[in-house]
Amino acid sequence: MSSSELQYIVELSGQQLLRVPNTDGHTAISERLRLLRDRAHAWFKFDLHSFKTISFPTEMCDERKAVIDGHFSLWDKNTDLAWIIPIVPKRSQQKFAREWSPGTLCPVRYSDGVFMDPTQNLIAVVYFVHDETAYIDLRALDGDSVHPQAAGPKLILLGPPGYDESRFATTRTELKGFGRHIALRRSLLVSRADAWASEMWQLQIWDWQRSTTSNSILSDTTRLGDFCFLGSNRLLVVTIDLKIYSIEDMSQKPQMLACFQSPERWLVKQCLLPMDDIERPQTQTQNKKSMHTSDPKHRLLCITTDANRVYIISTRIFFDLDGMTVVTPIPWDDWGPSNTRIFQHPCECKIHVSGNRILQAFPVGMHVRFPECPKEYILHMMDFSPLAVMNRRGLGRVVKEPSTIDVTEYYGLYRRSLTTSLPYVEVVSDRKMEAIDLEDIWLDKDNIYMLNNVDSINDENIRRLEVIDV
Repeated sequence: MSSSELQYIVELSGQQLLRVPNTDGHTAISERLRLLRDRAHAWFKFDLHSFKTISFPTEMCDERKAVIDGHFSLWDKNTDLAWIIPIVPKRSQQKFAREWSPGTLCPVRYSDGVFMDPTQNLIAVVYFVHDETAYIDLRALDGDSVHPQAAGPKLILLGPPGYDESRFATTRTELKGFGRHIALRRSLLVSRADAWASEMWQLQIWDWQRSTTSNSILSDTTRLGDFCFLGSNRLLVVTIDLKIYSIEDMSQKPQMLACFQSPERWLVKQCLLPMDDIERPQTQTQNKKSMHTSDPKHRLLCITTDANRVYIISTRIFFDLDGMTVVTPIPWDDWGPSNTRIFQHPCECKIHVSGNRILQAFPVGMHVRFPECPKEYILHMMDFSPLAVMNRRGLGRVVKEPSTIDVTEYYGLYRRSLTTSLPYVEVVSDRKMEAIDLEDIWLDKDNIYMLNNVDSINDENIRRLEVIDV
């Protein structure tokens, strides 16, 4: 093995990337090494000046929006309008530009959830008919036909086990997917003849390419914060604690592998762990130009809470389970401090994650008329990969020292200090944005995306999506 080959392997490992087979045969090892290092360094001098902007009316934007595989998608729950457009065509072999007007997404008047995956040419739509009977249609994004890889035209949702004599009312739904798996979470009001109505949640996972039914169901009456896929065979469910499940066998209930005790009695708002930069067998032909991909075992999980705290957690702790028992929850002090970094925001935070990088919008100054709101935002880029210090080449701020956050619980009766020390390198942008204008931010391995409000143009309210190349 040559010196360049050894350095290339070390660099991949240090950036926590995996080599994609059969993609780099015509590129010299020394050139691959240079490109890998230069690409990492580019993030430490990121310039927030967009090379592309896309404008659209305000009514074409709701809280269900996403940037994935070079596309911007949204679904407006109130109007049942859905939309997808390509914004960085070079990222994907296929380009999708579709709009679904109200009433066209499913056989009934309104849908209850939409998931789009351009990497698989997939749109999944959940809807309820005949007294809470639920279905998920599986269609191709480039037309209205059934997806060619689907086991059938629709997935069938089963009721929670043990509640055969009960009636349900769905209060909330959320649809997520990764690769061959689709998961539907729904919050329920359950009523029985002999008891008051009670709340519960149900989470069902399908292998949509192999079967339209599934026995892979979780349900409970404790509060469900959120859930996310940890790869092709593991699922993270965040309730009071963080629970890791194996979802390899769809014929049975997910098997719990470990339970990690949470550091506080949190109310989780969101789990962020985008997986669109993970190599998947069915998408290898689309990513031939990419010589490396993120390692699903070495990424960052972002958890946001209603107290405006952000937990950045290394996913390595969820895969290194040797010697751990399922029965006993792992105490926070045993797993959390060295694998986590906590940030406290004064108001609702804007944040996104990609691989081992975090993009956060921090407030600068307070609004004169609305003191509880920030005046401006400034973006902070943070790289948590082991070689970040080396790749920064003198740029950015290295943060290795521990930081402490004070947590107050039980209406101020209980106070606790949480110290975390996951190291990172931070770069702060020199561009400030009006807080009232910045709606959302996204990050992937190539670009930064910012969704902004724009003042009325010709009596029409406009939103603008900025694309920043790094």
